[in-house]
Formats: sequence, structure tokens, C-alpha cells
Amino acid sequence: MAAQRVRIIDIAQELGVSTATVSNVIHGKTKKISDQTVRRVQEALERRQYVPSMAGILLAQNSSRIVGAAVSGQGPYGCHPLEDSLVSAALSRLSAALQEAGYFLMVLVAQDWREIPRLASMWNMEGVIVMGFSQPEWTGLKDGLSVPLVVLDGTSDEPVCGPSLDDFGGGRLMGEHFREMGYRRTLCLASGLTGAEDRRFQGFQEGLGGGTAEFFQVPADVRERRRFCESQLDRLNACQAIFALSDIYAAELSVLLQEKGLRIPEDVAVAGFGDTPLSRQVYPPLTTIRQDWDQQARQAVEQLRRLRQDGDAPEPVPLTLSLVPRRSTLGRRPQMRRRARLYP
Repeated sequence: MAAQRVRIIDIAQELGVSTATVSNVIHGKTKKISDQTVRRVQEALERRQYVPSMAGILLAQNSSRIVGAAVSGQGPYGCHPLEDSLVSAALSRLSAALQEAGYFLMVLVAQDWREIPRLASMWNMEGVIVMGFSQPEWTGLKDGLSVPLVVLDGTSDEPVCGPSLDDFGGGRLMGEHFREMGYRRTLCLASGLTGAEDRRFQGFQEGLGGGTAEFFQVPADVRERRRFCESQLDRLNACQAIFALSDIYAAELSVLLQEKGLRIPEDVAVAGFGDTPLSRQVYPPLTTIRQDWDQQARQAVEQLRRLRQDGDAPEPVPLTLSLVPRRSTLGRRPQMRRRARLYP
């Protein structure tokens, strides 16, 4: 049987003091309490292993210290976005940065952005950080929220309060890598070509130089995406290298192509974007573009803090991007490539 929770009134009755006195000691309001009484209360709290109610403390402070991270369940990360390695990596770093700043993280998966203002009000959130929403959606959110909004992965050409990622530069790094490896017939794979994805594709084309960079649009839903790629195997097999604009798309494609008899990278090279843990867990490990997840999270939290404090966020510092070459694009000569036999 679980032990009964020790209450403030239990401590007060034991010591013969008021509940207000015990509560004031717990909350550090001891100016009007004698040192002897403070010590007695503190010793009793420790001896009885009193665990404070965070809800009560936060209510007393008129501050929830809760920041909501709202992820779209209808956006680029699919209907189960928390399974996406990019989303999980971003939320992990965001949780650590918020905790360091004295906040709590509450994660929401929203099928409709209109749900978020109600939930933010219900939980008395101090700010909302969003992922996976389009520019019209987070513009509507900004108008509907009474607390600051930060966009962690802005996918629009419009100005947005959130970390600044050099998507064009990241795409160019991958294009330059493909060019150096001799890949001339390439595909760039994503579920859409707006905002960040478009900038990555444009940068990729510039870095590739004179090679052919064709855009290959796939469904956002994981099951539909696999079926579509299976129907396009001849097209995939005809190219030398594929740049997927997220690590999860690259990992899925690598697995599928190998299941169908293609060798990575001997028959088709595959690369991703993000350097999430998944990029190192698949075989062969994925060449990818590394973004500084810790810097991204810290910048988002600082912008949120400044919005609350001053009503105006600082100009974001562009996040560092770098190429991480791995086995999925290395170790082959494109000019000697054969057209691989596909398995049914």
C-alpha cells in the first residue's frame, strides 16, 4: 500500500504553527518568521520527506512555467509526427534548453492548428513553440494566441520569429559533395517544395553545377510514400544519387532500395538532411547535413524569453550547418555504374 502523502497541514499540526507559516517557509518567504521557527519547519519537512505540490507552487506564483511544443499531425512529419527522428531530436534538445531556463515542456500533437489557443489558455502556457505548420497556419496562431509564438522550423519565405537555418547553404553543401563524387544524374526527394524545402533544392542545384537535379515529390504519409516509391523504382534506379530533404525519407528510401536488390552506394547513392540519430543507425550510415540542434533549441528559448520580457525577439543568429559524409555516398565510381536488376 502506498504511503499517504504528507500535507502542509500535517507539518503545521505537528509543530503547532499555522499552515501559512509552513507554506511561507516552503516558498522562501521568511522575513517575518523567526530563524528558530524556520529551522524547525525545515527539519520537519526533511524528516517527513515532504514533496511539494508543483501545481500549488506555480499557482501561488501566478505562473505555470509551462511552454507548449505543438507539432502538426497533418504536416510534413505525417500523422504520427513524434515517430519522426527530426521531431524527436528537436524536442529532446528543446526540453533540455527549457529545463535549463526554468520551464516545463508540454508536447501537443495538433490535427488542427485551431486547437492550440484553447489548450494554451487551459494550461496557462507562457509560450508556444510550433513545428510542421505552414505559414498561413502559424500566422493564424499568432493572431489567436495571447502568449508569444516561436516557429522552430519555419517553412515560409515570410519573416518568422524562430531560429534561422541556412537551408539554401545546406542544400548547396550537398550539391557540391555530389559534384565532387561525380554524380551527375540526381533526384531531390521531398513531400513538397515550399519554404525550407524549396531553398534546399535551389541550393542543391547551385552546388551541383552542370549536373541534372530533378525534383521527386512523394506523399507525406509513410505508407503511401512507400507504395509510391515502389511504383517508381525504374525512375529511382536510373539516377546516380538521391538527396532526400530529411533523414527519415533518406533512411526509408535506402531500406526500400536495398530490399529491391539495389546496393547503396554502388548502384544508387542516398543522402539526407538533419544528422538525426537515425542517419547513423541505418546501414549504410547516411551522408547528411548536420544542423546544431542544441543551438537551435537555445535560440528558440531565448527568443521566447525576450518576447515575454520585451515584446520583441532578438534577430536570430544563423545556425551552423556542415556536411557529414558517410558510407551511403562514398566508395564508388559513377562512371562504372551498371543498371541494377530489381527484385519484385
